[in-house]
Amino acid sequence: MCRLLGYVTTRPTSVVDVLGREDFETFTALTEVHSDGWGMAWHRSLDAPTEAVSSAQNASVDPQYSSLAEQALGCCGLVHLRWATGGLPVSPANTHPFTDAGYAFAHNGHIAPIAHLEKQLSTASRAKLMGDTDSERYFRLIMQCIDEASGDEAQGVTRALEILVREFPNSSLNALLLTPTRLFAIHINSRVDSPVESLRELFESDEAMPASHATEYYAMDYRITDDAVHVISSGLDAEGWTRIPEDTAVMIDLATQEITRLHPVPLA
Repeated sequence: MCRLLGYVTTRPTSVVDVLGREDFETFTALTEVHSDGWGMAWHRSLDAPTEAVSSAQNASVDPQYSSLAEQALGCCGLVHLRWATGGLPVSPANTHPFTDAGYAFAHNGHIAPIAHLEKQLSTASRAKLMGDTDSERYFRLIMQCIDEASGDEAQGVTRALEILVREFPNSSLNALLLTPTRLFAIHINSRVDSPVESLRELFESDEAMPASHATEYYAMDYRITDDAVHVISSGLDAEGWTRIPEDTAVMIDLATQEITRLHPVPLA
């Protein structure tokens, strides 16, 4: 369970500038809960390869996180703050984003049982696994489906979602996938409750929790400006954002910022 931020802009932009200083600090303060590592991925330009950095340290105390957030790394990217699912180790191999061949992936949720998720993977996909998480297996399924669709990203992502909704209807599939040409934003979680009991172990009251965490932990918002599209998990509670409809998946063209909704988003 994690926090996500994604952006597509017309010019290289820092994460601090995407959110503004105050909202960036609010986002980073979510490490009060999401303290089990962080990661970023970006393209320096539209024709540049995907770059990524991740760390198993708490972002709020890791100077590399602050340094990268201040830099105009690229025209598109994603940020992930990890809250490790119980029983899964906090380690570099389990830290998002997961990357391969110009793709970077970050997930907010838990898909169980992990063994059944792994059964959806081919032998070749399983051989690429490095860590223990359901999230990495989710990524490998997407990559496998894109490959089976002869590189058609929309078709491959849709096929992976079909499998996951059918086999794991009560799981959050919220995720960001940065590809060489698109940013996919997946918001599928309508049958999942907020992890409120786990949060209550950390806070004195529901009111003390970050914004929306007690009731809409898996909500995602978007914002469209003249030169950018932004997507973010709940917790910021700032003006100018619009709630993403339930069970929606879209792809954002990195060159044009055009938003295309994937059809159909398959619901069990």
